[in-house]
Parts: sequence; C-alpha cells; structure tokens
Amino acid sequence: MDFQPTQDQRDLRAGVRELLARRYGREALRAAVDPPAGGGPAAAVGVDRGLWRELGEAGFFALRLPEAAGGVGLGLAEAVLVFEEAGRALLPGPLVATHLAAGTVPGAAQGTTVVTAFDLGGALVTHLGEADAVLGSAVPPAALLRTGEPVRSADPLTPLHRLPVATDPDGGERPAAQVAPYRDEGALLTAALQLGSALRTLELAVRHAKEREQFGQPIGAFQAVKHLCAGMLVRAEVARTAVYAAAVTQDPAEIAGAKLLADGAAVGNARDCLQVHGGMGFTWEADVHLHLKRAWLRAEQWRTAGEAEEVLAADLLAASGA
Repeated sequence: MDFQPTQDQRDLRAGVRELLARRYGREALRAAVDPPAGGGPAAAVGVDRGLWRELGEAGFFALRLPEAAGGVGLGLAEAVLVFEEAGRALLPGPLVATHLAAGTVPGAAQGTTVVTAFDLGGALVTHLGEADAVLGSAVPPAALLRTGEPVRSADPLTPLHRLPVATDPDGGERPAAQVAPYRDEGALLTAALQLGSALRTLELAVRHAKEREQFGQPIGAFQAVKHLCAGMLVRAEVARTAVYAAAVTQDPAEIAGAKLLADGAAVGNARDCLQVHGGMGFTWEADVHLHLKRAWLRAEQWRTAGEAEEVLAADLLAASGA
C-alpha cells in the first residue's frame, strides 16, 4: 500500500498553505497575541469571523461532505493534510468541532457558524463565548455561558470556560455522550494539528541553528544542537507516519496511537525548539512558546494520553485473545 500523498493531495495542501500564509501569517498571529499599548496580554479572541467564512468558502469545513450535499467530496486522508497546515500556522478556533458539525449544524460547512465541543473531558469547553453552537447539544452557547465561569487558559488564543457536568438545567445529556460519536475523528484531526505544529517548530529550530552564530560559527555546528534537531526530526516523522496511516485505515487503535505520538511530537519539539533558541526562546516576542502552549492544550482534547493508552491496551489484549 502506497502511503505517499497523490499529486491532487499535494496540490490541496499547497493551496491551504498559501491561503493561510496570506490570511493568517505571522503578522496576523502576533497582532492577535501581542499586548496592547500600555497593558498586559490582549484579551484572548481566537475566532476571526472573516477568515472563518473564507475557510468555509474554500471548503475547509465541508471537505468531507458529499458533493450532492454541497461539499467537496474528499476523505479523511485529505482532511488530515488540511488540518496539518492549520497546525503549522497555529490557526486558532474550534476547527475540529466545526468541521465535524458540517453535516448537521446549519452554517458550519459554509463557515458562517462557529461550533465548539465538550472535547476537554466534559467540564471545560473552548471558545464558548465566540461559538454559535455546541457539537451534539441543543443547548445554545449563550445559555451555557450563564452557568459557566471563565478559566485562565495557558494558550492566549484559546479562551476556556468551566461548566457544570450537566449541559442544561434539567440535567440533559452528559458532555461525554455528546462527543462520543465524534471522538475518533476528532482525535485524528487534532493529531494532524499537533503534527503540523511539530513540523513547524522543527523548521524554526533548524532555521535558528543556521542563522544564530556563537564563537564564530552557526550554533547548528555544535553537537548538542545537532542532537536536539535530530531528535525533533525523528519525533515529527514518526508522528507523521502514524497520522497518515491512521487516516487511511481509520482503525480506532491506530488513531489512538497517532494521537499519542503526535501529542508527544508537538510538546517535545516545542520544548526542544525553546532550547535551541536559548534565552530568547522564552520571551513573549518569540513564537515558540505559542506552539508549546497550544500543544499542551490539544494534548487534552478529544483523547488524552491516558485514554489513548487504554484504547491501545484493549486492542492488544483483544489481539492476543486474553
């Protein structure tokens, strides 16, 4: 079986990269997170409605809907490539939830509706104040806001709210049940976002290692830096293989493994990228910390490391006949 992307898939990935570079390049990212004149970090606002609609027009959310339903008619493998590019760009917002809602929530496919989900273990939800709907729930976000409380988020572009366990005053369907039908696909698409971030921090580390000089030579000439970059490459490529394979097989155990590896690659690569950058890597002006904070948060979405390990263990036990 050939796991290499086809020419059409490569063209799709290139088109999405070009769109995001034009609409959400580094200047747009820094404008969203840099502090205003005279104060601390700006209030977290993660959804650019104009960009959201443009993504909808480009087919980002309707990618897997049938053409007869107004979609693009592609599959999970193509969606993984598209979400990888979104991860590279650190594009904020509930991308996965809106994509998964494209066939059921009016306006989600077109990017005119922002959909969030209870993908953080049930008590926490992202972008609730910016969302128009919640995946799998009939309760509007405005009603949930009245019962929830804002929580400080590690990621400046991912606002969080903590809610009661039940999703409505009458004790309606539990959050875990709402997202259960989407958990595998959500985990895989989140793994693709993590993969894109891991690849981007690898690029940032290698570029800095080539440009930054100490003792009359680029720091990339030093063995310690070479080892860090080599380790980052291994993590990213192993995660890439796992994510691409899971997109083809769509096997729940392989998806769990892909999420586990992609989370490790995103967090590990961001940390090593900080080390390569040295002291400047820990400053607000550098982009590296934004990748690390987003990676921490995504590692808790849809399927945590512990949950992924349980899925893999169950699959191994079943395979062994135990």
